[in-house]
Amino acid sequence: MEKCCSTNCSSSSFTHRGSQPLSDVAVDPLRYKWFVRGMDCGSCAARVEKALAAMQGVSQVRVVYSTERLLVDMDSSVKASAIEAKVTELGFRLEDSLGTAEEPPFWKLHPDLSLLGGLTVLAALVSVLVSGWGELAFYAPAIVGLIPFIHKSLAQARNGSWFGIETLMSVAAIGALILGETFEATLVLLLFSIGQMLESVAARKARAGVQSLMQLTPDTAIRIENGQRIHDVPAELLQPGDLIEVRPGDRLPVDCILDDNVGDNASATGVFDESALTGESIPVSRLRGEKVMAGNLVVDKVVRVTVVSEPGSNAIDRIVQLIEEAEERRAPIARMVDRFSAWYTPLVIGISALVMFIPPLLFAASWSVWAYKALSLLLIACPCALVVSIPAAVTSGLAAAARFGALIKGGAALEQLRQVKHLAFDKTGTLTEGKPEVTAVEPFFSSGSGSDRDVLSLAAAIEQGSSHPLATAIINRAERLGITVPEAADVVVMPGAGVKGVVSGRSVQITAPKVLPQSLQTPNLMERISTLESQGNTVVVVLADQQVQGLIALADTLRSDAAEAVQRLKAMGISSTMLTGDNRRTAAAIAGQLGIDYRAELLPEDKVNAIRELQANGNGAVAMVGDGINDAPALKSAELGIAMGRGSDVALETADAALTHERLPELAGMISLSRRTAGIVRQNIVLSLGINMLFLLTTLLGITGLMGAVLSDVGGTILVTLNAMRLLSSR
Repeated sequence: MEKCCSTNCSSSSFTHRGSQPLSDVAVDPLRYKWFVRGMDCGSCAARVEKALAAMQGVSQVRVVYSTERLLVDMDSSVKASAIEAKVTELGFRLEDSLGTAEEPPFWKLHPDLSLLGGLTVLAALVSVLVSGWGELAFYAPAIVGLIPFIHKSLAQARNGSWFGIETLMSVAAIGALILGETFEATLVLLLFSIGQMLESVAARKARAGVQSLMQLTPDTAIRIENGQRIHDVPAELLQPGDLIEVRPGDRLPVDCILDDNVGDNASATGVFDESALTGESIPVSRLRGEKVMAGNLVVDKVVRVTVVSEPGSNAIDRIVQLIEEAEERRAPIARMVDRFSAWYTPLVIGISALVMFIPPLLFAASWSVWAYKALSLLLIACPCALVVSIPAAVTSGLAAAARFGALIKGGAALEQLRQVKHLAFDKTGTLTEGKPEVTAVEPFFSSGSGSDRDVLSLAAAIEQGSSHPLATAIINRAERLGITVPEAADVVVMPGAGVKGVVSGRSVQITAPKVLPQSLQTPNLMERISTLESQGNTVVVVLADQQVQGLIALADTLRSDAAEAVQRLKAMGISSTMLTGDNRRTAAAIAGQLGIDYRAELLPEDKVNAIRELQANGNGAVAMVGDGINDAPALKSAELGIAMGRGSDVALETADAALTHERLPELAGMISLSRRTAGIVRQNIVLSLGINMLFLLTTLLGITGLMGAVLSDVGGTILVTLNAMRLLSSR
């Protein structure tokens, strides 16, 4: 458990990290934080929240399912142990910190399912090997599997939910057992338990992605005090105004500005990989006084920076908070079976009770005859076909999607896809390849001699050995053209100004246009640079002996299938917008090639706001397609998040779906498949309910009996399964 602050602290304090054990007596007033383990779905979080909010002395409770965080405001009358005891009573456990322990084995994570599965296999072997034990053998797994459902049903009843899905399953299994259909009861319980297990696995994977984001910033920092380095200072203890030092290859633990006070081994200028926040793959040079965000990677040399963010409110903390807020705003998609069972289960139980008691009591009919009919009705009410109808269609749809490279995380995401009317695309790594390439080489020799090969040769010589993306692009282009690259000597990186060295006795320099000496900025040269930049290029100038030799234009190139994807979506009535952290000029060039709208120079929170604006237009659901850590809040804020297969772990785990083969045209295929799946689901529900209602009437009229009830259940299950399998041939 962590003690955050007094109740007048801001919401950003929710993101404090670390763990400080407290005594049982809380200081008044305080906010505490735990991590809740064992939650399988959003309703679990709601149960914890409801139970704790009812405790005397607790003023506010917040449970965030996506990150498993529990935040409690309570006064001195409440003991921390009381909170832990209440959560344990609900079947969950509390931990003080995020933790990095290995996941327990399957049988420990799902003991009920493991036991039920083992007993089912054993019963099946006994029924095959021992004559006459076919039905008797399945009593043990059916009873063992029924106990957890009865326990959950009773717990729900105590909380006011009398007819949840667990109640439906319990009644169905008990009815089947009374009629001696032990195999039927076991099968229903096993299939539903497997479905709950898969949901739990998906939930853990989704949370793992967000938790890896929370671990992106380092836990400690090197603080500079009176010129001395203090190592391993906890990041949560850093305050605005503190001076810290960050080495190459390390990430910033907090938001900072580059400092004026520079040591001998540090620099007030530096190059940072900001892809964690902006998604842009090209490192950015920052000068003294510029702000750099938490999570950014120091690329070139040691930097000293001054802390500007309050504890718990750096850029990464804000991204996590945005994800949590988006999770709360998104209305949970209630299972169709749950909604149906709210009236279907009590209705059938009520009808069965009437059938059992009214004829014997009012008309002196035979108790055994009408009890038999009532039990037959309970078996008809067994939701095998209904329970299978939706998962069968969803599973077939998910399998069909996987065949063409689309991983969709569950039925809720598959259902939501059909409602998408607008797609928001990230640029880098989604609509583009995600790495720069040389798009143009223009000689600019004052004498008019020379060629683009000469320019590339000089540039590649200087850039050899560099891992900078622009350098890699230049070297790759020279290699593809078969250019012989000479050796360079005395190569020096000039922070914020480029790189220089000596090639064949000449002083060669590669620099950005903005730092080009004024004397070299001729109108002709600057006009050409402006033209190339307006086309979405990053331009570098190649100098030799302080004379311009040429220009090299580089750009992140458009994916070959991006235009096709946009056109297919447009044909389906789905519009597109590009959201990017890149500059407006580059964004306009890319969007112009695709014929879509764009919004540029966006930070993660700006992308979230853009998604909200699109949602506010009211033209249907909005899906976000991205690949970077910076896209995670937007992926979560949209009705549906879709990640690229080679994207960051956080994006992949936060998203509701992923393009594993990264073929953008399959976005249209995913949406089309979702629409077909929804149709199959509706058909299956009509089939399963129609068959049940038909045999319910024939049983009441005495036309069919127990055998008919069994046939209705088995036959309905087979029909809905075969109907769902039609999706497997979808493309």
